[in-house]
Parts: sequence; C-alpha cells; structure tokens
Amino acid sequence: MTRASAAAYGAILPGTDLSLRARELVRIHDAVLSGVRPPQRPRALVARSWSRVMNLGLAADHVNTRRPLSHDELVRRRSTSRLSLVIDELRRVLTSVADASLFLMVVCDADGVVLWREGSPRVQLTADRLGFLEGMVWTEQVVGTNAIGTALAEAAPVQLFSAEHYENHQHPWYCTAWPIHDPRDGQLLGVVDVSGPALTLHPAIAALVESAVRLAEASLWRQHQERLESLRRSTEAVVSSANGPLLVVDDHGWVAHHSGIAARDRIDVPRADHAVAVPGLGLCLPERLGDGWLIRPQDPGTTIRARLYRGPEPRLEVLRDGDPWRTTLTPRHAELLATLATAGPTGLTAADLSTHLYGDAHHEVTVRAEISRLRRTAGALISTHPYRITPGVTLEVSTLSSS
Repeated sequence: MTRASAAAYGAILPGTDLSLRARELVRIHDAVLSGVRPPQRPRALVARSWSRVMNLGLAADHVNTRRPLSHDELVRRRSTSRLSLVIDELRRVLTSVADASLFLMVVCDADGVVLWREGSPRVQLTADRLGFLEGMVWTEQVVGTNAIGTALAEAAPVQLFSAEHYENHQHPWYCTAWPIHDPRDGQLLGVVDVSGPALTLHPAIAALVESAVRLAEASLWRQHQERLESLRRSTEAVVSSANGPLLVVDDHGWVAHHSGIAARDRIDVPRADHAVAVPGLGLCLPERLGDGWLIRPQDPGTTIRARLYRGPEPRLEVLRDGDPWRTTLTPRHAELLATLATAGPTGLTAADLSTHLYGDAHHEVTVRAEISRLRRTAGALISTHPYRITPGVTLEVSTLSSS
C-alpha cells in the first residue's frame, strides 16, 4: 500500500506515535461535535461520516441503543449467506494470530449484522461492553461512525483509529474493515473487520485484512467454477441429444456449456418467459434444465407475444404456454415501451426519444440510462442501435381503467 493510498484508507502511517495521535483525535472530535473550530480537520471520510451521524441525532457521550437479532434470525442469516462458504478461509488467515495480536475478526453481512466474531478472549470482553456482539447491527445509523458501518456507507475499505469513532466509548478502539463481494456478479456480501485496542494498531493490519478478503473472493470464484463444471456434467446427456446451437448457463448467466456457438463467458441473467438476446443465437426464451438453464433459439416462425397495460399502475405481460410472466413498470418505462411500439421496425434514436419525452434532443444520456434500466425488466424485448421492439416480438398496448 502506497503512502497516498494509506492516507486515504489507513488511519495511521508507519512511525506514528499512537498515544499522541489518539490525544490529538480526541481534541478534534470534541471540537467538531461542540461546534467550535478544531485544531486540525478530521479526515474527509471521517468528516462525512460524522456529518451523517449527527444528522441522525445519535449521541456521542453514551452507548446508543443496540438491539440484537433473535438467535433464529442469526442462524438463518449465517446459513443463507455466501460468506458461510469462506468463513473457514477467513479464520485461517485472521484468527490464527488474533490472540497474540490482541484483536477480533468480525464478519458482517451486507446489512451490517455481525454474523461471526472470533479472536482474543480478552478483547472480546471489552467488545461485549460495547454491544459488539454476534447478532448486533453495526451500521452508522445504529452505532455511529465505525469502520464496518462507514465501509458500508462509503462502499469502500475503511480504517478508523481512536476518536475517529463517533461514540466516546469506542475511542479506545481501532477498526479495519474491507467490503467483500460476490465475484460472480459483484454483489456486496458483507464486510470483514479486524478490531482491537487502539494502541496495539500495527500498520500491517490493513494489508492483512485486504489479503484475507482477496483470498476469500478467490475461493468463492473457484467454488463457482466447480459448480459450473458440475452443471455441465449433469446436463451433458440432455445437451448431446439436442439439435442446433445452444448454451447451458447457471442462474447468474455464466456459461457451463456451449454447442454450435462461439464460446462466451456470460449472458444476461435468465428468467422464465423473459427473453434474452444472445449474439449468435438471436432471441431466446430460457428453459429450466436441472440447476441451470437451456438457452437456444426460438423455433422458426415462433413469435413472442407481449402486452403492455398503461394506466395508474402500468404492467407488462409476456405470453407463452401456461401462465404469463408479469412485471410492474414505472410510468416512464411504460411510456418508453409504448413509444417504441408505435415506432415500428425502423426504431428510434436516443435523440428521437429525448424529443418525444422531454420536448428537445438534449436528454440523450438520461434516455440511454432509462432504456438500460427498462431492459433489466423487459429483457431482450427491446433492441438497441436503434431502439426498437426486437424482431420476433409483438407488443400490444392497452390502457387500464383508473377505476
């Protein structure tokens, strides 16, 4: 970690006198919260967090109310979290030195709920008094500025030292938190944190936490690859007997098998009766196949029928054998779809849509963003370059009564 990045993420640079710095931070904290000019400005990250917390009305001079989740809810969150797949890796990297280094490893989910807390028994006793317990919510809204909650709020790694914490009772602590993401889709899974007595903070802690998270994310990726291979094997018999080009993908659109089409890593997330456009295959309707999806072109001559209902609560239906697939739309998205339906196969440009929606051609960026969001809902019913209803799709537009 460079000196510049340490200044942005790490709270303490190598060689810092921790006792002196802790006293300086107390003076800064007390001045800012009292509304007087501080002797130094707090770090920008800390200032943003204190501002958010003060606007929430949390007190700094006592431990704000913590209400733990029920044991059953904690067990449920642990069992359903993908972090359960890598908790052993995190333990191996972090808790092996926790006792000697006097710190705790804390793993939270994306809601800031503490799922696991392990480490030095001595430090755990201090954490108990702060309500830093399994099942507690450790967000800024509940406990003020802290590395876990601030990492969630900032969507970035955070290290806090001493009186950079908002609550006075947390001033004897340091906390180093790093968000952990699902490598399949980038979804935030939670935060890995190391916390301990402030005056024991070592400059290498930040690198240790980052390494633990990187190893855990690599492990998640390996497990993902293993599941794709398992899906490929389990669908091999069905695929070998199928005619024509196809893909087999998992629930996140990652390709486990391809036949008659150039290899691809990933397609749009498949959903039943939700059309996806795949280069080399065209418009496809995913079919469930074991634990994955079979993606292949429509039968020649088959048309996907969709119906847009406009009104106070617009909705879209995609019709197929059996029950139709339905989703609600915003009025803006319903208007976009209706406009494209009337445009015909020639379609419209972003400037055309901007003129229709806003009365001028100067909102092309906004239009592109809206179309992108609409395609997450309507899938490949909409084609781009130009924007139009995809060939092979018929879209009827009806108006819902307000009664």
